[in-house]
Amino acid sequence: MNTIQFLTMVGCHNCAAAKEIFDEVLPDYKDKVSVEEIDITSPQGQELISKHSIFASPGIIINDELFSTGGVDKDKLVEKLQTLT
Repeated sequence: MNTIQFLTMVGCHNCAAAKEIFDEVLPDYKDKVSVEEIDITSPQGQELISKHSIFASPGIIINDELFSTGGVDKDKLVEKLQTLT
């Protein structure tokens, strides 16, 4: 199973927009992907921000590799998900 770590924070407009994209796209990949939403201000969130040099929210990490920060492009996300086995 592939993992997506979705680093968000309260009041983040980009995070809300990314959540809408996830809600639209991820049902097609529910057998391939699990999503963990992580608050950026939590100890785990702070560790991931430091590890992946995330400077804008949301941060999206797929299988321990930084995919995007500051938002998500729906087409690029779908393209990435299609490559996962």
